[in-house]
Amino acid sequence: MNAESGYVTFSYSDVIFSYYFSDSCMCTKMVRDHFLVYVSSGEYILEEGDRTIVVKPGECVFVRRDNRVNMIKQPKSGEPFMGIFLTFKRNFLRKVYQKFERKELPKDVKKLPTSVVKLPQTPDIQSLFVSMTPYFDSEIKPSEEIMQLKLLEGVYALLRIDNRFYPTLFDFTEPWKIDILEFLEENYMYDLSMEEIASFTGRSLATFKRDFARVSDLSPQKWLIRRRLEAAYDILKNEGRKVSEVYEEVGFKNLAHFYTAFKRRYGYSPGK
Repeated sequence: MNAESGYVTFSYSDVIFSYYFSDSCMCTKMVRDHFLVYVSSGEYILEEGDRTIVVKPGECVFVRRDNRVNMIKQPKSGEPFMGIFLTFKRNFLRKVYQKFERKELPKDVKKLPTSVVKLPQTPDIQSLFVSMTPYFDSEIKPSEEIMQLKLLEGVYALLRIDNRFYPTLFDFTEPWKIDILEFLEENYMYDLSMEEIASFTGRSLATFKRDFARVSDLSPQKWLIRRRLEAAYDILKNEGRKVSEVYEEVGFKNLAHFYTAFKRRYGYSPGK
């Protein structure tokens, strides 16, 4: 909770009630788990590649795990952003999956083709979130058992909408492998650990290091430093901006480290 910064959040057993009542909030989120979002007021904007999805009051959106999405939560028409986020973690989904008889599962169904899916306003979805909105204003916290039931209700609501939610929700293999260098080109400026990068490219850390050695003579850490320096060089040369403005933008956390690495790479200080 941080009312002074213009937002308040309450988290109950993987269900988050979120208020944003001042300026808009934008973040680039590495999505680790599937989640379902209902907008009670305000506006929720998601950007996936060249797609922009706008979610308005009364509407709901599903976001698939293991991808990167730009998200904007903002007030609209004088109303604060109020949203309910249901997070579906792997362990929870495994327990749900175990309740199904194999004959109940659809066959030859492919996963959803996109990572962000705006949902139709079905009675299941509407009744689920209408039953939860009183907790925005109530001083009584919902019990964990109630929230677990709401998560389960959310899963069944999705499955009734589209059979493709079956292979999407109940895929317990590692995330799909994506091109390592393509991922790093898009994300080199973010403060991600090697473990996080490996996970987001669908690999264990050991597999990531082995696969990276096949596409580069550098170690992953050295590749990141070189790519950040190249980006900084290009900005400083072509845009004439200050060094103090650039080093954090390209992913360096320490100005002195940036100066040292830049001079070692190019033979002169970034100020020149």
